[in-house]
Amino acid sequence: MTTYSPRIVEAELDELMNGLAAVALEGPKGVGKTATAERRAKTIYRLDDEAQRQLVSASPRVALHASPPVVIDEWQRLPQVWDAVRRSVDEGASPGRYLLTGSAVPADDEVGARPHTGAGRIVSVRMRPMSLAERGLGAATVSLAKLLSGDRPDVSGTSEVDLAQYAAEIVASGFPGIRSLHGRARRAQLDGYLERVVNRDFSEAGHPVRKPDALRRWMTAYAAASATTTTLAKIRDAATSGDGQTATKPTILTYREVLERLYVLDPLPGWIPTRNHLARLGQAPRHHLADPALAARLLGVDEGALLAGETSLLFAGVRGRTSVTNAPRDGTLFGQLFESLVTQSVRVYAQSAEAHVRHLRVQDGRHEVDLIVERADRRVLGIEVKLSASVDDRDVRHLLWLREQLGDDLVDAVIVTTGEQAYRRADGIAVVPAALLCA
Repeated sequence: MTTYSPRIVEAELDELMNGLAAVALEGPKGVGKTATAERRAKTIYRLDDEAQRQLVSASPRVALHASPPVVIDEWQRLPQVWDAVRRSVDEGASPGRYLLTGSAVPADDEVGARPHTGAGRIVSVRMRPMSLAERGLGAATVSLAKLLSGDRPDVSGTSEVDLAQYAAEIVASGFPGIRSLHGRARRAQLDGYLERVVNRDFSEAGHPVRKPDALRRWMTAYAAASATTTTLAKIRDAATSGDGQTATKPTILTYREVLERLYVLDPLPGWIPTRNHLARLGQAPRHHLADPALAARLLGVDEGALLAGETSLLFAGVRGRTSVTNAPRDGTLFGQLFESLVTQSVRVYAQSAEAHVRHLRVQDGRHEVDLIVERADRRVLGIEVKLSASVDDRDVRHLLWLREQLGDDLVDAVIVTTGEQAYRRADGIAVVPAALLCA
């Protein structure tokens, strides 16, 4: 049995349940939703169990009036439950009565799908895989919330996590039940997770897969594009089968839509400032899977391959796969997956601080900032991610440019590294090892 590790999202969840009658905890399968929810439950209905699903289907009102808090696990297996809960909220259900967990968003045309809920009745909370701060790698000393405050806090601390450990964390996964395994068992679990997505979850989402190999190839191409804004057309071309056939545009859009509804894809939107500081910004999202371990497994690389400098020319050099011509901006798979790991962690910390994470890219590509963390008042924290232990003037040029453009609307600027020491440079840019950053 996997030992439960406290999660950052719990504070947000408890605060909402203290004031709201119904909360939905959502995220990919295996992320820890059920374990977190059941610690807050007096009554649990597990709708992935056929007998319990039939019970709730036959008498949803009776089930909802059980001893609260009532947890309805995998609610999307019986979408009409959502509307039953919504009606109960409308009738005056007390705070903390319902906690729903879901690992897929039903299609718009399904009975009880979320578009028909009405605003505010059930508040959704996103749960992502374990951040670096939740993995027990050492004492994290630099708070994202404090960086967002605008007070330019002191930055200090020392990390013992080295490059090899970051590579190990990428492939270990942030899914609690997977990262507790080792070697072949962990690889088998990751393979099984991906096979379930292709062969079962797609069908359960209403889209039976006629060509599983084609979907798997597309997911692999998407993984190779992690942390880039590579177009879907180029990803499609990279996934072209040996006979030269390509998936149609509608098929590609279906792949993307369903994988996002399953929370397998977690793209990072482009940032659009509300004030006219900047022009000609690109709006294409940066591609990320829910967990960089899934990307690494799709690409067939382990920590040894990452440390050996596997390239990410969309399959070039990855165990004999076909080479195609699209090089991400830094040219190394390790760099991309490290950025994906940091991005996933920062999204966890930002959510705790009620902030949103985007990325910035000027259309001509001359300026990019990996992560833009935006406060409710639209002021932002800029973050660059570097797969290096040291930082030089070239590494901070985009953040200095951003400071010139935004002025006081930039509350702070950070370089996240694989180094040992957290500190501030003479120009005010904070340098923070990834393992030292926390909520």
